[in-house]
Amino acid sequence: MKNEYIPYPVEITDVKRESFDVQTFKIKFKEPRMQNSFKYKQGQFAELSVLGAGEAPISITSSPSRKGFLEFTIRDTGGVVTRAVSNLKKGDIFHIRGPYGNSFPYEEVKGKNLYFITGGIGLAPLRSLINLVMDNRDDFGHVKILYGAKTPDELCFKEELELWKKIPDTEVWLTVDKPCNGWGCTVGVVTELWKETHINPANAVAFVCGPPIMIKFAMDKLLESGFKEDDLYTTLERYMKCGLGKCGHCNIGEKFICVDGPVFPYKELKKYPHYENVF
Repeated sequence: MKNEYIPYPVEITDVKRESFDVQTFKIKFKEPRMQNSFKYKQGQFAELSVLGAGEAPISITSSPSRKGFLEFTIRDTGGVVTRAVSNLKKGDIFHIRGPYGNSFPYEEVKGKNLYFITGGIGLAPLRSLINLVMDNRDDFGHVKILYGAKTPDELCFKEELELWKKIPDTEVWLTVDKPCNGWGCTVGVVTELWKETHINPANAVAFVCGPPIMIKFAMDKLLESGFKEDDLYTTLERYMKCGLGKCGHCNIGEKFICVDGPVFPYKELKKYPHYENVF
């Protein structure tokens, strides 16, 4: 039986700089048998560890439809673990265990129009679902991605944003708080994009991910636009130390984010408004 507490060594095969403090690490397992046995779904996370530094939960940003590798997009927050990982290079080793948590609905939303509303590094967990959708594009209706960041440099996955724009029946709308010379898109928070494009709730599902304050206002706008509470999904962040619902670090009420989340429907989360930073 697999021991859920044992981390497995992985080798970094590529490192891509997304912004001044964000990098995407592409990895493969050092043990080939693990490459085939590590099955994950869109929206799940893993516990990443660097010997001597500790362990931290990080979303898996690669799509399960793309085999032979995993990807993690990590912001150097100044914490011990994220700093240690951010200093690693191609060929270096760290460890992971997982996958943990639930996932974004996929089969349930086939045939629907999809909205992805996100900010900053919040695009990282959504990227797993977006690329899964793009790899099976005929199974879904219209796709609209609304993405905001503080500055143009802080927009992640810039090359993929351009690729997604070129896929039929797919739109990408961008906004930044502080534009630079040559910026030709919207200026302001992500909800400013409601002025630029029509948000239609008919046969649609929306996925929201980003800072808690952004999630709150995006959810409010989606509800004002006519979305049903059952058709809105988001993710919650907590320090999911064990990943197994044992340590109690990530509980909200009777829920454990690492087991019952990190993906939640809005209808479920609105029961916990008294907990700090639910939205």
